[in-house]
Amino acid sequence: MQKPILPKGTRDFNSEELYKRNYIINIIKDNFLRFGFNPIETPSFERSETLLGKYGQEGERLIFKILKSGDFLKDTNVDEMKELKYSDLSPKIVDKALRYDLTVPFARYVVQNQNNITIPFKRYQIQNVWRADRPQKGRFREFLQCDADVIGSKSLMQEIDFISLFDSVFSDLKLSGCQIKINTRKLLIAICDIFDCQDKFTALTNQLDKLDKLDNEVVKANLIKAGFKQNVVNSIFDVIELSKNFTDNLELLKSYFKSSEIGTEGISDIEYIFKYFSKNNLIKSELIFDIGLARGIDYYTGVIFEVTPPKNISMGSLAGGGRYDDLTEIFGLKNMSGIGISFGLDRLFLVIEELNLFPETPINSVKVLILNFGNDFSYDLIQIANSLRKSNINTEFYPDSVSLKKQLNYANKNMIPYVLFYGEEEKENLYFNLKDMNSGNQQKLSKDQLLKVLVEN
Repeated sequence: MQKPILPKGTRDFNSEELYKRNYIINIIKDNFLRFGFNPIETPSFERSETLLGKYGQEGERLIFKILKSGDFLKDTNVDEMKELKYSDLSPKIVDKALRYDLTVPFARYVVQNQNNITIPFKRYQIQNVWRADRPQKGRFREFLQCDADVIGSKSLMQEIDFISLFDSVFSDLKLSGCQIKINTRKLLIAICDIFDCQDKFTALTNQLDKLDKLDNEVVKANLIKAGFKQNVVNSIFDVIELSKNFTDNLELLKSYFKSSEIGTEGISDIEYIFKYFSKNNLIKSELIFDIGLARGIDYYTGVIFEVTPPKNISMGSLAGGGRYDDLTEIFGLKNMSGIGISFGLDRLFLVIEELNLFPETPINSVKVLILNFGNDFSYDLIQIANSLRKSNINTEFYPDSVSLKKQLNYANKNMIPYVLFYGEEEKENLYFNLKDMNSGNQQKLSKDQLLKVLVEN
């Protein structure tokens, strides 16, 4: 007999876990709506050319590719295919892929629907994505992303609004001490300009993106292996340290980037954002500037975000995002700047669980179980259940006529707070017998009294 087993990096969720997940999702969704975003959905998989070439070398290898449908090998010379490089083989056998994120499919959606949407276009999307990553704590191969994006506006007011959105969500989750780290890719481009190593920009962002996983010295060594000179690496890490105290070191940072037009522009962008929050404090979070923040995805062009959990929690980023100016251009729509953020539900779940911040969660949503006293009362059970449900009372009836002990045991195991006795005596005397499973108290009630007790408790 085959033993049932889940694929690596995937999970089942029981009722209690889903109640907790939905608690987080509903708070995020409420905030998205409050900030003016409307929902859309896109397919679970896209044409492979839609996704490939958008995420950089690191992201590209994590995309789940889907083999072509049908007998696609029928007219193919298998021996010739064995000699092909992977990059040449893949298009011959693959034509679709599971979505890696929600941003690229969103850009495709905007281009396809450009005549039906109003610009600037604000949307939120809460759907699963898939990555062929190595599973570990807080990292899965199938996971839910909660995204919000604005497309069609270059205003830095959007960056400020997204930082406020992060803080509003964490405030509603009662999660204090998260760090909202920001940077701009303009400064990383400027570093390569200043040291005349523009061809090493991707190597720089790929290595800086590992700073939260690897020791600084390891990243420095990797940069030198990638062709950066020792003095350049030292200078990069010096400016990273300067950036961590933006307000005090602003003039030094301006001086560092003064020879680069895009660098000066980048510092000005960060200064604009910090100026607002110097007068309008965040509620639960801390805003930090960090030039070491890179976010290795290729499509980012401006300000980028990454949110880390409170310092006493060992966990990767809880949310992230950034500005992308050229993403729709890949699909034929130019001059359409966008910016978006994404919350990682699974890591948020683990952090909130560890900090014991979830409200008391029912294991079962059922409020009352109607006990079964035999076939003579089966229609009555269904009728009573439907009557209670019309009053928004979650109701279940026991479907089989078994011993009372077994039925009460079922209610206890499922933590159903009330059971309703309705047998011959109750039917003849026109009352309902309600038992509180926690206290053991029983009450004989009219229909109106029954509704009042169940609604108020």
